[in-house]
Amino acid sequence: MPFDLFDWADRFPGDDGTPRGGDADGHAGSPPIPFAERPETRRAGAPPGDHRRLRGAMSHRRGASAEQQVQDSYARRGYSVAATRWRGRGGEIDLILRRGGTSIFVEVKAARDADTALSRIRPAQIARIHAAASEYLGTLPDGSLSETRFDAACVDGYGRVTIHENILAHP
Repeated sequence: MPFDLFDWADRFPGDDGTPRGGDADGHAGSPPIPFAERPETRRAGAPPGDHRRLRGAMSHRRGASAEQQVQDSYARRGYSVAATRWRGRGGEIDLILRRGGTSIFVEVKAARDADTALSRIRPAQIARIHAAASEYLGTLPDGSLSETRFDAACVDGYGRVTIHENILAHP
């Protein structure tokens, strides 16, 4: 008799010991276990809801990768990095760059396409970026008189970087 993977999967016992496709009397078996909850897909010893933490770690890595791509893009254009993921009381700034006497504050977003990434920057986030930038400028010799620019850099699903210069400036 030929091996049928789908037939085998239906015979794999559920949590209650009955076959997934039902028992011999035609009663329905237990419902399938969600992928993230299956013991074979979890890290050894991890609790069942641990997939959220793993998803968060993947998002963090994706964001760090996007920030590195943006940083490299600016470096090719002659900018130097003053700080990455600078955190102040007002919030966090993904990248702070310098070129000449200008400080450039960059918010990095990654999404399937650049428009979607740009749409994820909300007014409240812009306000936090401005507050953090003001705090950062307080550490510079010229303080708030320093020349500034607020850019948004978007990384699409193909790794292409789109830079929108001064799009986050004060209105």
